[in-house]
Amino acid sequence: MDAMRLCALWLPGLSLIRPGSGMGPGDPAVPPCSNFSFKSCDECLKNVSCLWCNAKNTCMDYPVRSILPSSSLCPLYDARWGVCWMNFEAFIIAIAVIAGLILLSIAVCCCYCCYCRRHSRGIPDEEEERLARDREERRMQSLQRKHERKMKQDEIRKKYGLLQDSDHPYSRFENE
Repeated sequence: MDAMRLCALWLPGLSLIRPGSGMGPGDPAVPPCSNFSFKSCDECLKNVSCLWCNAKNTCMDYPVRSILPSSSLCPLYDARWGVCWMNFEAFIIAIAVIAGLILLSIAVCCCYCCYCRRHSRGIPDEEEERLARDREERRMQSLQRKHERKMKQDEIRKKYGLLQDSDHPYSRFENE
């Protein structure tokens, strides 16, 4: 269904690409499409409002109200509009692929931007907060163990008389 809507949007766009596409069915200087039947596809498609059917070699007015020509008029693989070298099936597939790629790239860009914004704001998520708490806990345990080691070392120094006076750390050591 989306492919039909996109096709409806792209079909008028092709008329901007083709030279001499200003002709339409309301223009009095333009002959009706049926006059180009049993001639060539190129002659028929000079008028933007015409549709060429390869199977029947007929040129007919494009069925504007139904967006896509019905299979009773002309099968999609034989219908040509805008250019003679591309049938409607290929045109619809190409439009669907292009639209899919555009939607996919927009989705990827949106997801990437949302991901970058979340991490660039400086708002830590749960995982980062847990890691920071664990890091702080390990640091505190390390400081506590360091303080306990220092206390034990000081006790040993005091026991053997190696603990220097803190007022004169550079006092001379004297033998007795």
